[in-house]
Amino acid sequence: MAGHGEDAGLFGRAGECAHLDELIAAVRTGQSRVLVLRGAPGVGKSALLGYAERAAAGARVLRAVGVESEMELAFAAVHQLCAPLLDRLGNLPDPQREALETVFGLRAGAPPERFLVALAVLGLLADASEEGPLLCVVDDAQWLDRSSAQVLGFVGRRLLAESVALLFGTRRPAQDLLGLPELEVTGLRDADAHALLDSVTGIRLDRSVRDRFVAETHGNPLALLELSRGLPATHVPGGFELPHAGALPGRIEQSFLDRIRDLPERTRLLLLIAAAEPTGRPALVRDAAERLGIAPAAALADGTDGLLEFGAQVVFRHPLVRSAVYGSAHQRDRRAVHLALAEATDAEADPDRRAWHLASAATMPDEAVAAELERSAGRAQARGGMAAAAAFLRRAVTLSVDASRCADRAVAAADACLRSGDLDAARALADIADQNAASESQRVRALLVRGHTTFAAGFNNEAPPLLLEAARRLEPFDMDLARETYLIAWGSASYGAANRESLVAISQAIRELPPPAGSPGVFDLVLDGYAALVTDDRSTALPVLRRAVDALTGAPLDDLLKWSWAANGLVALVWEDRLLTRTPARVLEEVRAAGALAELPVYLHALGIPVSLSGEFAAAAELVAESEAVAAATGVPMTQHTGLLLTALQGREAESTALIAAAIEEAGAGGQLAGVATAQWATSILCNGLAHYERALAAAQATIRSANALVSQWALPELVEAAARAGDGTAAREALEELADTAEPCDTDWAQGILARCRALLTGDDAAAGLYLEAIERLGRTVLRPELARAHLLYGEWLRRNRRRSEARTQLRRAYELFTSIGMAAFAERARRELLAAGENVRRRGKEAAASGGLTPQERQIALLVRDGLSNPEVAARLFVSPRTVEWHLRQVFAKLGISSRKQLPGVLPRDESGSAPPG
Repeated sequence: MAGHGEDAGLFGRAGECAHLDELIAAVRTGQSRVLVLRGAPGVGKSALLGYAERAAAGARVLRAVGVESEMELAFAAVHQLCAPLLDRLGNLPDPQREALETVFGLRAGAPPERFLVALAVLGLLADASEEGPLLCVVDDAQWLDRSSAQVLGFVGRRLLAESVALLFGTRRPAQDLLGLPELEVTGLRDADAHALLDSVTGIRLDRSVRDRFVAETHGNPLALLELSRGLPATHVPGGFELPHAGALPGRIEQSFLDRIRDLPERTRLLLLIAAAEPTGRPALVRDAAERLGIAPAAALADGTDGLLEFGAQVVFRHPLVRSAVYGSAHQRDRRAVHLALAEATDAEADPDRRAWHLASAATMPDEAVAAELERSAGRAQARGGMAAAAAFLRRAVTLSVDASRCADRAVAAADACLRSGDLDAARALADIADQNAASESQRVRALLVRGHTTFAAGFNNEAPPLLLEAARRLEPFDMDLARETYLIAWGSASYGAANRESLVAISQAIRELPPPAGSPGVFDLVLDGYAALVTDDRSTALPVLRRAVDALTGAPLDDLLKWSWAANGLVALVWEDRLLTRTPARVLEEVRAAGALAELPVYLHALGIPVSLSGEFAAAAELVAESEAVAAATGVPMTQHTGLLLTALQGREAESTALIAAAIEEAGAGGQLAGVATAQWATSILCNGLAHYERALAAAQATIRSANALVSQWALPELVEAAARAGDGTAAREALEELADTAEPCDTDWAQGILARCRALLTGDDAAAGLYLEAIERLGRTVLRPELARAHLLYGEWLRRNRRRSEARTQLRRAYELFTSIGMAAFAERARRELLAAGENVRRRGKEAAASGGLTPQERQIALLVRDGLSNPEVAARLFVSPRTVEWHLRQVFAKLGISSRKQLPGVLPRDESGSAPPG
């Protein structure tokens, strides 16, 4: 029967095997292929993976298997897969090599970013494939540890031209593998199922009995084999007492259980040891067995009925056998087995697996074991395995004896769950910490985690008061942490009219804080400046904000990385246009170098917004493309804030409208008012360009209601223009008064130029001309070309309406030229229509584009980076692909552009074709 089992997995699988043959053939020609085989237990996934291994004869094969009991060990499956390649680590760039060495425990160091680890694994596989095709087989992917699943999902999305095949077998779709090519492996067709059943029963079955068997097993090969096993001939012909399939995995497991029960007790106990020991190391199983008084040779003397193979590795016939053995064992036996395995496990070489066995052996709370788990959590966190750290800490909480230690561990576990994205678990653990807290310090730290968790779930009305309370209660214990919490509370309350009361309370509390010891740093100045914006007026806050801007230049990089989300808006708040990109560009380079893909979109957005406002649309588009590459690499869709603004400024109505609608729906559903505000601001810009002033007015008003101080500041000029053009003088004057409060105290060309332009819109006499000319002069000294072009446009429109047609044509022509050179199509069309009305015939034209040879967005992005002097490895690191993929894309670029060398790229893609390169 065992022999039948091996053959049965491929019975009737000619189509699936042909698919795998094509996949292997493609890899032999230098292409990459990824495939997820998904299907029920026993349907034949493992057999198909085995077939792929045989079909790939001559290729190097790497294997990993997900094990349910190892799901808490960070990077366990990645280590399985990459262990044979560790001698190639030296071929990787230093940051990637160091990341892998850290997570594999080969070196001590700071926890690496998980996507830097993923990029390193991609590079390692690509490097190995240089010597020949590589087949990576990952079975039971439903049991991959989270860190490995994220890494392998990333690798699967970025493979292209590396001669690597990556095959997964899984029972159910895995979140981190979503989006990868998938082949569902279903039951056999009826004819094949009937043939398989006939081949294994040894007797002739009635047609009705066969039909019932096939129907109830859904053609599952393993079910057909197991459920037909040993049926008495007297039961089969008429179908009497034929066992029902029920829940199929359960029935198959029950079949295995029946076979297990027939084994001698010592053999069953040996199977239990093997089931509890996921690495399959015979020596470890043998050692544990001997500690329980079992001689493995004697236990195996009568065989295991084909359920277990005890050779170079200890391997179960099927994962359901392992779960049947473990699940059916008495709790007393399981604890004894785990204790024996803990004693047999080397405490120096494998302390984490030993700690997990000790935890599984515990019959009651055990402080010593809880402490071991706590140390394991620290090691997991040091390797970057936050989900694993959370699992160790959660188990430590349940085994804690002392309530105070339990509270401390629960807070740490809640924080680890928060940082690994398990918000529900974080909230539950914060409650446990609060219930067990023995001091006010512990209670307030539990409250702090709950506040952070609520904040992470969205900018909603619950987070600000929680964080405010936590900050106040932290003051007696940790003033530095209290100040940090106040700033986070301020940020959480800064969006939305509903949070205004909380924002005022938070700002007042900040203003009442004692001054920090020593000279205030960037963080202190940001905190005090933001609070003053609310409690006082702009003129009071401005000196503090300016000092903060000055301090940014020399601020330590660690401070910028930690607080850049708060500091990025400072420059705009004081209207310093020439400093807009400096800090975001500096921080972005560091985030890129660290491989922090999860955080990278935030920093790309922080730079992309000012780059777009400066009219450097090609540079902004490159930042958008990089953000999209991050989304593709991580499999996590992201709201493209820069893309929203860019398409609105460009006037691409259909694309912009679709992006805006999607962003409002996505951000609104998640309570993310920042996303809603940005989308409404982009709508106001788009509609002002299209001369849809009523819609622009409504969008700008919605922005002001939901936005924070910075986005409101940017939306106010849109509101003034839209209201003035829509004939709503009241709304226009109110917006102008608010804008004046914001801009008047700032003696910069940006602030005074925008204010003069908006005042001119509401000035009904000849004084408007002087204001327009002042706006043009001032904005002409800034880097904000779109604002200058709009000043020319509004002045030209005013001149035409005042019958000064010749002067109007001069201004409108200049506006049209600026808009077309920047790429602002909607505003350019508005200027063109005004020119026609002023008596000048002008044809529609767009910005002259360089001949790009039909490059795809990714090809163009690679070409521009290479043109700017980046090497293939540098481009690969920037775009999260392998150098070999960059090389493959460059061959396509050269062919399309008719060149043969990277040195020729500046000639066919001149820098002035794309504007300036993106800062950073």
